Amino acid sequence: MTEPGDRVTDRAVTPGVLVLVATPIGNLGDLSPRAVAELSRADAIACEDTRHSGRLLAHAGIDAPKLLTVNDHTEATAVADILARLGRGERVAVVSDAGLPGVSDPGELLVAAAADSGFRVEVVPGPSAGVAGLVASGLPAGRFVFEGFLPRKGSGRSERLVELAGERRTLVLYEAPHRLARTLADLADALGGDRRVVLARELTKLHEEIWRGTLADAVARATDVTPRGEYVVIVDGAPPPVDATDDELVEALAQAVAAGRSTRDATALVAGRFGVPKRRVYDLATRRPAP
Repeated sequence: MTEPGDRVTDRAVTPGVLVLVATPIGNLGDLSPRAVAELSRADAIACEDTRHSGRLLAHAGIDAPKLLTVNDHTEATAVADILARLGRGERVAVVSDAGLPGVSDPGELLVAAAADSGFRVEVVPGPSAGVAGLVASGLPAGRFVFEGFLPRKGSGRSERLVELAGERRTLVLYEAPHRLARTLADLADALGGDRRVVLARELTKLHEEIWRGTLADAVARATDVTPRGEYVVIVDGAPPPVDATDDELVEALAQAVAAGRSTRDATALVAGRFGVPKRRVYDLATRRPAP
């Protein structure tokens, strides 16, 4: 028995397949022929927003199959239904609103569950805002760290920033326009205002913009120019460790503490920024002046 809205096929029931399909991040011309073919043959499509994906399917001339809402709030509960469909031999495509599903978008849980259950997982590669921003940035792209969205607040955010201070690979992050100024300020505080950064927004769209400068410059710009559109933030990795003097470390500690950081967080931040052992920095932070 089929469910309402299901596509009826005359093929024999075979083990189901989960297919991750990359979709355009802006320019609809980036929808690949293979993506169109896979979406056309799918028995069901798991998508973040049925309206958004419905418009994409209509643009591609695809007769939409069953559309399943699978977003950040529903992915965990959708797993059982999709596994059941795969068990009936269906071919289920997974798309996000833009880019490759599973990368800062729903899809990761579905893939893990399908793989653990023995179902085949296939990928139709394509657009990715993070990679597009990285290669257009001009910063080193041979080795990079994809951070996605930073934790929004609390210790999780401060601890992540401390970890990134000493990261020597290029950093790639995503950020929404209304949170960009705060994130740039936090990055400048943790990594140093002289670190090179590239802001890539609205990639592949009409108002695409790629801005280059330092984190200090970016903080000032985000204050003067209202951020618009989704951003990829690409930050140069930390420079090689230098033989910092105790005076330099003490000054950096004093600045971090003055900015409101605890001794523990200031120690970790300065150690990461200068590439020196935490014990050395902690000893400087806790030493008592001579009587």
